[in-house]
Amino acid sequence: MRPFHHSLAACAVALLAACSSTPPAAPTAVVAPNANLVVQNIPPVPQSLADAIGRYNDFRGHTFADWHPTQREMLVSHRKAGANTAQIFRVTSPLAEGEQLTDGADPVTRATYEPRTGQYIVFERATGGNEVGQLYRLALNQPGAQPVLLSNPDERNAINSWLRKSGQLIYSSVPIDRTAQGGTRSKIMTTLWLMDPLQPSARRKLAELEGGGWAAGRASPDEKTVALTRYLSANESQIWTLDIANGAVRQVAPAAGSQEAKATYSPAGWAPDGRSMWIASDRAGEFRELMRLELASGRIDRVSAHIPWDVNGVSFTEDGRKLAAQFNIDGRDELRFFDATTAQKLPAPAKLPSGNVGTASYHHGRGDLAFSVSNAQGPSQIYSLGSDGQVQQWTRAAAAPGMDTSGFSEQQIIRWKSFDGLSISGLMTRPPKKFTGKRPVLISIHGGPESQATVGFLGRSAYFVQELGMALIQPNVRGSSGYGKSFLAMDNGFKREDSVKDIGALLDWIATQPDLDASRVLVTGGSYGGYMTLAVSTHYADRIAGSIDVVGISHFVTFLNNTESYRRDLRRVEYGDERDPAMKAFLDKISPLTNAARIKKPLFVIQGKNDPRVPYTEAEQIVATVRQGGTPVWYLRAENEGHGFQKKDNQDYQFYATVLFMQQTVLK
Repeated sequence: MRPFHHSLAACAVALLAACSSTPPAAPTAVVAPNANLVVQNIPPVPQSLADAIGRYNDFRGHTFADWHPTQREMLVSHRKAGANTAQIFRVTSPLAEGEQLTDGADPVTRATYEPRTGQYIVFERATGGNEVGQLYRLALNQPGAQPVLLSNPDERNAINSWLRKSGQLIYSSVPIDRTAQGGTRSKIMTTLWLMDPLQPSARRKLAELEGGGWAAGRASPDEKTVALTRYLSANESQIWTLDIANGAVRQVAPAAGSQEAKATYSPAGWAPDGRSMWIASDRAGEFRELMRLELASGRIDRVSAHIPWDVNGVSFTEDGRKLAAQFNIDGRDELRFFDATTAQKLPAPAKLPSGNVGTASYHHGRGDLAFSVSNAQGPSQIYSLGSDGQVQQWTRAAAAPGMDTSGFSEQQIIRWKSFDGLSISGLMTRPPKKFTGKRPVLISIHGGPESQATVGFLGRSAYFVQELGMALIQPNVRGSSGYGKSFLAMDNGFKREDSVKDIGALLDWIATQPDLDASRVLVTGGSYGGYMTLAVSTHYADRIAGSIDVVGISHFVTFLNNTESYRRDLRRVEYGDERDPAMKAFLDKISPLTNAARIKKPLFVIQGKNDPRVPYTEAEQIVATVRQGGTPVWYLRAENEGHGFQKKDNQDYQFYATVLFMQQTVLK
């Protein structure tokens, strides 16, 4: 009978409408989610909202990928106008229009030229965000050439290094769980391969090494030895060497059997004679310094002890006489130059564009240094610095027509005291002065956990500041990189919730600021930042207006059980080993899922179905449990994404829904 009564009611409504002198209002146009999006409890997105904020959806910068071995041209990753994903382009001269080389539904951000003549490129691509990278060869200057698969689709593969003289590629592979009996692995091995990309079937196994943290760096000048990095945790790594002829490996830093305290070591390059190696290490203090290692004696000399910040990257001229190093100066990467023969600092050869340096790499044959820069006014743009000191711009960032970023607010460093007196810092972007009164606040927490909020372009997030008048705070809580190895380790294991208390102290600080509204605070974060978001929602529900969790950990034990096996041991070092009963009990106690009943403010959860790092089940379980408690929960899942959305159409809808959520929580 219910359908019958419903039909009668519908007829009555229709009759009233027909008799009324006022015609019915036209339905509001809405943005329909694409077929790959699962949308739950999210109100319809008005087309008018999308139209109003759409110009913030099309910022397009460039990422440097590689120099051509002989010509003055480069590969860059870029999303062209109207495209859904970033692809590889060839740029043949400064500010020349890029020639698109790759295409497809999935992004390509990493590619390299064949190192002798550049007749082809090798690039990495994964499917649907699953991070199971595959290697492809693509011939250049051959119209219609199609990519050729070089790797095993049942393994996760990564480009490591070239033997430049022979044109052979060293790459790594690790097994994935879908090929394991029972869907998981108790032991992970990394295999290093040597392959001629023109004859991939003739690849040769160099070594099979236990663990998932191995990667090969540059080969020695005679190409008989390659440097290896063994990553154990954010606070510990080692340097090994591999004999390419016989596969023998040897630990060189720290020396095998050394009793020195844990430290990080990574190879940066070789001296021209192959007898010493440039490395980066924090063995001598709080920060990662540039050092020189004599291989025969094991002696290590400090080079950049006078710079109290982490070295983040090093590039050498082909003759090995000069190097450019990036140092993270309080959240901004800057270039420093050294004479590689004397280890003496050199003056900068020219005034460089201001901003945060993203990548720096010398051309192997010509001595030009390519480097990218981003700042508050725009995304990454690529420049070159010639041996003559001349700076040339190679790419220009793009934005939607009529979008002027020149007045975008600059980030400022703020500091506050945490519960134990520790000084915590972060970046704050205040809205333009046209917004008066106390402003709502968005706290955006980085992932990692050992990542760092750094200065640069805000992208879509600039809309929150410039158009909605929100203050954006990006905290670097304890456990963040960039502030010394002691600070980096302050959230490990049983100290996990101390970082959550850092956000509690930030909420205290916000309440003291005359221009900020402590009653309108929204918290968000991705990955580990998603965990932090959920944890803040349980600890400080009465002090926030809502939260947005993006691919976040909701329960540490289920996360460690279900993350891909090649990552599990590396994550246990950071979060704790759930196989230990005491640690398992602690991880269960502090997990947001366990405390979900405390989440009383609206929650928005965003997840990729194919995420190998934080499986989608972490999102599903927190959504279901919080809903059981009666708290409103929006849920957005993309079936063709992984650890964060990379496709523009998915990103756009996420952005629209995020603004809707803000309107209902802090912008009322």
